[in-house]
Amino acid sequence: MVVFAGQGDPRRSLSLLWRADTPPPTRGGPGPKPRLSVDAIVTAAVALADEEGMGALSMRAVGDRLGRTAMALYTYVPGKSELLDLMYDAVHAELPAARPEPADWRAALTAWAREVLEFYVRHPWVLQVSQVRPVLGPHEYAGLDTLVVLLRATGLEAGALRRLVGTLFPYLRGSAQAVADARLAATATGSSDEEWWAARSAALMELVPDFAERFPAVSRLEADGPVEPYPGTGKGAEEATEEGVEAMSYPEREARETFRVGLGVLLDGIEAARARRPR
Repeated sequence: MVVFAGQGDPRRSLSLLWRADTPPPTRGGPGPKPRLSVDAIVTAAVALADEEGMGALSMRAVGDRLGRTAMALYTYVPGKSELLDLMYDAVHAELPAARPEPADWRAALTAWAREVLEFYVRHPWVLQVSQVRPVLGPHEYAGLDTLVVLLRATGLEAGALRRLVGTLFPYLRGSAQAVADARLAATATGSSDEEWWAARSAALMELVPDFAERFPAVSRLEADGPVEPYPGTGKGAEEATEEGVEAMSYPEREARETFRVGLGVLLDGIEAARARRPR
């Protein structure tokens, strides 16, 4: 499901994003209920989306989390469209902050990319929000500003930097989607990755016994492909573990290794572009 941001009233949405004229908190009815605020509503909505996904998001569900009715929220946030914009921008505060241009642009971009990947994995619902129409919020701009600072250290001209921004974010979103899907698959389908592959690979070999002859390039790639070290660990991917978590599933290890190798190729391309610059 793809969701497009910026569908609410432009001025109201942007004033909320930039906190230009946020309504003051008001006390509800009798009792010790805490006062509502835009920030409290956004925090509850983000927690809901993180735990249950975008499909669970509604003004009523957010109100339930806060012990209020959906109608009570409308004083602060006009509707679900504006709320989505606020949520999207709020979580982008977690992206790496702006910094001076680095001396080692490649190391800096590698570290940035890893941080952004983990950001998307923490908030997979963000991947459903299309980047075709940006939210135009302060945290979204701050994240973009950081990337531009890092890319400027490559010495490439502005036109190339614009296209690299348009390359890196989609690459990271795609990589994060693969990791998020790998984590969700077993729960969503009711079968483990091992069970799924065992059943289908056996059936495929039975039904297509000449698979290797029909698809020789794919078969050779599978047979010849080396197992590369997992990034930053010095271990094989099968040995890598997340901090405080059991070993990653095979699909997640593959997704993360693909991210690492692909990122290296992209950075090699930037290096090659730098070498072609006029002297």
